[in-house]
Amino acid sequence: MTPDGSFAVGSLVRARGREWVVLPESQGELLILRPLGGTDDEVAGVYTPLEAVESATFDLPDPARVGDHRACRLLRDAARIVTRAGAGPFRSLARIAVEPRPYQLVPLLMALKLDPVRLLIADDVGIGKTVEAALIARELLDRGEVQRLAVLCPPHLSEQWQTELREKFHIDAELVLARTASRLERGLHVGESLFDVHPHVIVSMDFIKSEQRRDEFVRACPELVIVDEAHTCAFGDETRGGRHQRHQLVTRLAADPARHLILVTATPHSGKEDAFRSLLALLDPGFAQLPDDLGGKANEAERRRLARHFVQRRRADIEAFLDTETPFPTRLEREETYQLSKPYRALFEKVIAYARETAQDASGGEHRQRVRWWSALALLRALASSPMAAAATLRNRAAMADTETVSEADALGRRTVLDDSAQDADGELDAAPGADARPSDDDDASDGRASGGDPRLLRLAREAEALAGADDAKLAKATALLKELLADGQHPIVFCRFIPTAEYLGAALRKALPRNTEVAVVTGLLPPDEREARIAELGEQRAQGKAIALVCTDCLSEGMNLQEHFDAVVHYDLAWSPTRHEQREGRVDRYGQPRPEVRVLTYYGTDNAIDGIVLDVLLRKHKTIRSSLGISVPVPMDTNAVVEAIFEGLLLREKGGGSQLLLPGLDAMLARESRQLHGAWEAAAAREKRSRTVFAQETIRPEEIRPELDAARAALGSPDTVRTFVEDALRAHGAVLEKRGNGLDIDLARTPRALRDLCPELPDRFRARFELPVGDGVLHLSRTHPLVEGLAAHVLDTALDSAPERAASAVAQRAGAIRTAAVATRTTLLLCRFRFDLTTSRAGAEQTQLAEEMALLAFEGAPHADAAWLPPERAEALLAAGPAGNISDEQKRRFVAAVVDGAGALVPAIEAEAARRAEALLAAHRRVRSAARERRLSYRVEPQLPADVLGIFVLLPAEP
Repeated sequence: MTPDGSFAVGSLVRARGREWVVLPESQGELLILRPLGGTDDEVAGVYTPLEAVESATFDLPDPARVGDHRACRLLRDAARIVTRAGAGPFRSLARIAVEPRPYQLVPLLMALKLDPVRLLIADDVGIGKTVEAALIARELLDRGEVQRLAVLCPPHLSEQWQTELREKFHIDAELVLARTASRLERGLHVGESLFDVHPHVIVSMDFIKSEQRRDEFVRACPELVIVDEAHTCAFGDETRGGRHQRHQLVTRLAADPARHLILVTATPHSGKEDAFRSLLALLDPGFAQLPDDLGGKANEAERRRLARHFVQRRRADIEAFLDTETPFPTRLEREETYQLSKPYRALFEKVIAYARETAQDASGGEHRQRVRWWSALALLRALASSPMAAAATLRNRAAMADTETVSEADALGRRTVLDDSAQDADGELDAAPGADARPSDDDDASDGRASGGDPRLLRLAREAEALAGADDAKLAKATALLKELLADGQHPIVFCRFIPTAEYLGAALRKALPRNTEVAVVTGLLPPDEREARIAELGEQRAQGKAIALVCTDCLSEGMNLQEHFDAVVHYDLAWSPTRHEQREGRVDRYGQPRPEVRVLTYYGTDNAIDGIVLDVLLRKHKTIRSSLGISVPVPMDTNAVVEAIFEGLLLREKGGGSQLLLPGLDAMLARESRQLHGAWEAAAAREKRSRTVFAQETIRPEEIRPELDAARAALGSPDTVRTFVEDALRAHGAVLEKRGNGLDIDLARTPRALRDLCPELPDRFRARFELPVGDGVLHLSRTHPLVEGLAAHVLDTALDSAPERAASAVAQRAGAIRTAAVATRTTLLLCRFRFDLTTSRAGAEQTQLAEEMALLAFEGAPHADAAWLPPERAEALLAAGPAGNISDEQKRRFVAAVVDGAGALVPAIEAEAARRAEALLAAHRRVRSAARERRLSYRVEPQLPADVLGIFVLLPAEP
């Protein structure tokens, strides 16, 4: 109790007939308490004027209750698992439901060396950028350095962020989307923002970027902002569309010098230097002036300055990091081709003739010519996709037809026809584009369809529809290829460019694939939550033994983690961007993929010039450079501009005879347009290789991480600790466990009902793993899983409870003695719990938090002031000591009683250990938050005494 009569954080009190720990959230007469040995779910508030609360001390173990040789380890592991205020250098690791890989601690250490945190996390697809960013957020929240968090992301990723934060990081965040804002704003007071009311939010970038919403968000924005898919906020264009608004918004947020800002993207560099510099300038305005090539000794200082804020690693950088292997699947790639049927080829020739004719028509001025050009390109792409996409495009009005300027037509054409990585928001860009380029006053169409349209287009549309099915060679061969994949046990995702193609393919596959195959179609027509539900349903079908296939558009190519259910990608339609192609494959080729291999099938037409251009100019060159360097190098100029230039030349400039389908002058055109691109691409690859130290983070060395990781694991335990504890504790309660491959089959049918009620949604029989990746139908048991947490709390609570009926069910005891060959003289292990007040001071304001640490102390001989204390590593080794000979319960009680009677003599050594650990904790916090001293941020650590002695275990030499 403090001098003013209040209770200090971390102190023990007695109320409601049990002991509690005082938590930092307590204020004045309102105490927030956690039961001693309990979990956060049991936290309660007590108002002291109405309920009696008194100081308490933790009793020493009762010598009458002794256990066997497993008791000490079970007790220690249970206590570590329930700890949620770990005393290691990272405050967050005790609260999260994921075991970060060692390499994922690098961005966290980088962040803690910055104040404010300004960081660009640009790790490769599938490495775990979401975990890295959320880990930083959880750490800053748990340190008390921020109280509020905002995640800005594309709307289709909002639910995934909400799930990740809730399930893995225990952060409950509200979704702020176009469809949720009205509900959240109900009941607000005048002048009050929903961002004032909800401390943690996930905000649709495309909802909040508008001028109407932007000012309110900037005013009430939280202190910490994570921007996902941050490349969509880079600004290197002269256009003033959605990208410009996103850039303006994030620039205004970054203008607050105290705001913490974390940018997340797998593609920070689109190949355009000005856009890349605009992204870096959000971290530090000075980065806008960095030279294009950061290689050489002259730029060493600039490299070091940038490296403090920028981490970008490829798989090769982290697969073996700090003695920890991170399993990534092997990607098996192959190409398959098809040839158009004669009727399809005939239609292609008619469409190309129409496209070239309309694109070369100069009537109506430059604007109308650009509208016709985009409409022609849209038609060619749709026809290469499927008959149904072609028919829909032929019947629809071109969105560009209602624009008024060349720049508007070009901007809208790029959005609807090409693969813009910065998808705008008002919907997914997978709808079939329109081919009717006539102005709206040319017919009576009002709903986007050319209802009174060009008879030529309508005839072509009917011809396209007639090709569906038997005359579609692309569909026929793709069906055969998918049957092969499914027969090999693969579960594929098939990517299409347009909604009509996906729906057409899905319907055909449902008829053609084996009856045991479940086929789902997901497109931009479905809201994000329904997409997730559709995918989850497929996962359940797979867990029940069914084969599954997912047909989708690029609405699932970014951000969605699909590796748990799927292990193959089929590019039914080629993406017109290497980045988009790689994003698709990254949905399954990522950490957490349970299969050792994933398959990628690139599918294209050999007599289809549309596929040939994209494949030869972009995709194959991208793959060649990646194979050579081991990394992806972005196209060093705007991918869309490259595609536009090639197709514009083909449609507008080339004339003459020859095959309309192959297009006259194709080879010469490709050579002319691609020569400059490939030369620039190779130069960019060479520059990337020279500047590798900028992109592969090397300012944080493995040796810097090792002591922090070791300290965290010592305080909280590792996945191996969880595995050992769960197996021992479940067996002690009567569960039947059987190793099965790299998993564990668990049968709880014979365990006490109280144990099964810890996680009632679980069946009595299930399969589990303690480390990722896990497959469908396999439970991942992390230290914060309800079963693990509940089991640890149950073991600890029954061991600490003095009630006879509870003691009878305890599988762990607080005292014991064994004879063992591990010692030559009597040795005593003390399982101690140290509690510390960790006070953070910033600009005169103080905040106190609770930190707890389990420690195993050991001494030789009798308990007296001159006892010979052993080093910590020796104490840990003795914890695993096995019995060698029998010892009666009476002898056990006598030896334990001797330690209890002499415990007073041990107090000075225990308190000295508490002081030493407090100093170590203080040093660790100062070390990892080194930059904070520049902002007048300081720490103070004080041990709460006396320490709790949870267990006493005596080891006696084996009898000769």
